[in-house]
Amino acid sequence: MNLKKISPWLDALAILAWGILLLKYWIAGKLSILIHPNYFGLTVAGGIGLMVIGGLKTWELVKLDRTAKKSRTSAANNSPRIAEVEHVTLFPPSIGSTLMLSVALIGLLTTPRTFTSQTALERGLTESLPITRLQPQEFRNTTKPEKRSLVEWVRLLNFNPEPDIYRGQKIKVQGFVIHPPNITEQYLWIGRFIITCCAADAYPIGLPVKLPIGQSRTAFVPDSWLEIEGETIVEELQGKRKLIIQASSLKPIPEPKNPYDY
Repeated sequence: MNLKKISPWLDALAILAWGILLLKYWIAGKLSILIHPNYFGLTVAGGIGLMVIGGLKTWELVKLDRTAKKSRTSAANNSPRIAEVEHVTLFPPSIGSTLMLSVALIGLLTTPRTFTSQTALERGLTESLPITRLQPQEFRNTTKPEKRSLVEWVRLLNFNPEPDIYRGQKIKVQGFVIHPPNITEQYLWIGRFIITCCAADAYPIGLPVKLPIGQSRTAFVPDSWLEIEGETIVEELQGKRKLIIQASSLKPIPEPKNPYDY
């Protein structure tokens, strides 16, 4: 099979497949677990552009193929047949397009999933935000404690890490369950992933939760989502004084359509 003839088709199909893939994620509502919403418009525009380019390139190849067939037929009737010499190369010229097409097809056949609690543990669960996420002008908001999101609590701790300042405040947050291996069964962590640009740069944040007396974290499956109500306490955990959620209510909730925070 002549690779020189196949290569342009692979190029066109790879471009077309990636356009379809991006639009599929948008239509299926999966872009939110892959990229920041700020880039949705650019992604959709890119998908449409790739489909247009891929479609035009495919149409052009169809027309060229028809013209080439007519030329070969005419040449065969009017001149002696000349043997074609094929050049052998170490790497096929179509290898790049083949890889791109293969990745796009895998994406079309599979469904992207959100990061798990195991990913959070591997990436380093933390109660702090990177310097680029600290915005002092936002620390002065007057949001009631029970109205703050998990990320807002973590932002406050970054601004002033002294936990006693927040002791005894009401709290109501949502997140997924994490079971760190080095704490007792009376504690779990409630976490969220923060995404800045795309899923590749997502990082986990969270707060420890102390369960009511008589409850064990084994009753709460890792990666399940909870809405936790209670109040903040201060205890030593993992060798450090930490702000901890003393839970009074742990209510299972469905995973949000957009599981990340920003």
